[in-house]
Parts: sequence; C-alpha cells; structure tokens
Amino acid sequence: MEEFVDDRQKSWCIHCTKWLTELDTTEDHVPTKSLLIKPRPHHLPIVTICRDCNNGFSRDEQYAVTFLSCVLAGSTDPEKQRSASAARALTESAALRAMIDRTKREFQTAGGETRIVWQPDMDRIDRVVLKNARGHAYFEYGEPKMEAPLRVWARPLESMSEYEREDFEGLGAAGGPAAWPEVGSRMMTRIATGLDMDRNWIVVQDGTYRYTVDDSQGLRVRSVIWEYLATEVHWEH
Repeated sequence: MEEFVDDRQKSWCIHCTKWLTELDTTEDHVPTKSLLIKPRPHHLPIVTICRDCNNGFSRDEQYAVTFLSCVLAGSTDPEKQRSASAARALTESAALRAMIDRTKREFQTAGGETRIVWQPDMDRIDRVVLKNARGHAYFEYGEPKMEAPLRVWARPLESMSEYEREDFEGLGAAGGPAAWPEVGSRMMTRIATGLDMDRNWIVVQDGTYRYTVDDSQGLRVRSVIWEYLATEVHWEH
C-alpha cells in the first residue's frame, strides 16, 4: 500500500531530511519486512526514502530481528528460530551468533529453576524502533517526523505491571482517537472503514506485528512485535 501523503510532504527523506530529488530513492516497507513471518501479507505499508538510509539501517535491522528471535527461542541455534531471516543470519554469520551468545546469562532461582536473561544493544534496537515509527507516522498521518523524538523505548510486555499494560494497550481505546486525523489521510480511512483495525491497533500480521498512531498528546507511535516486545516513540507537536 502506498502512503496517502500531501505531495508537498514528499520532497525529502523522512530519515536524513535530504531532498529526494537529489538522491537515489527506493521503496521501504514499514514495518521492517524481516520482522514478519512468511508468507507475509501482500499489502504492506510502503514509503519512499533514500537508498543510503535504507541500506544504512540494514545491519541494525538484522541484529534486532535476530536478537529478538533468539530471546524468544531461548537459544542462538538457527534451527530453533521462528524467523527465517534470523535463522539465516545466525547460519551465515558466526560473529553475529557469538556476539548474541555473549549477552546470554543463566541464573538459578530460589526454587532451583534455571532462567535466562539477555542484554540487548539498546542503541541498535532503538534505531530500528525509531525507523519504523517514522514510517508509520508518515504512512498513516502524512507527517514526516524528522526531528528528534522526546523519547524512544522498548520493553517486554511481560515486564509491565497490570496498570502499565492496560495503559499501553488502551491508548485511545474508548471511542477512538482523541483527535481525528486529516481528511484523506490513511489513518482517517482506517477509522472510517475499520481496515486492518483491532480496536485502535493496526494489525499488519496477526500475532506478529501491530501498531497504533495517536496525536492527542504530541504524536505517539506504539508497536507490539511478536506479542512480546512493546515499543513507543513520542514526538512533541
């Protein structure tokens, strides 16, 4: 699906802010395509960005997808991965597998159970979260959010308290968004038709990736990856 964006907003790359007319451009899927499980949906959101930015995110995207897959598998064994992209990366790069293995820690609980914790490179995770959030904001609202956000965060859903989880999941849930987006925007079309919507979450692939965009308190983009990792990027108006 192509973005519904005012032509005046299509002049620059949403990541580096350079004029697209002066750059080699490419279509970019949002979310990162390797986060999705094959067969992928055929109507993925697409935005146009510069090729240098697209290529520049590749290593961080590979890391984020592979690390997340290893956490959910509890292992860096390629054969245990739910993500084909992660399995391929672990098979092809001994260095990446070793790097992720070094972040794994096992400990014994008071009850004698063995538990595993992983220490992600949050700078790399945050860059991927921000990249996707910029794409979602642009695709749904036609807003190129090129300035630095107030905050970027990512944390497992299971680490949230019940109150935090309800607040995160229920963003704008009572009767729709607090502020309706511009007529003609993709988000307005979704609200009017219910396209790919579950409450106010846009479901890209059930159980794999969903996101929501809200502009009632600045612009906030939230996503849930593999029903495990919750993310948020928040910009001021």
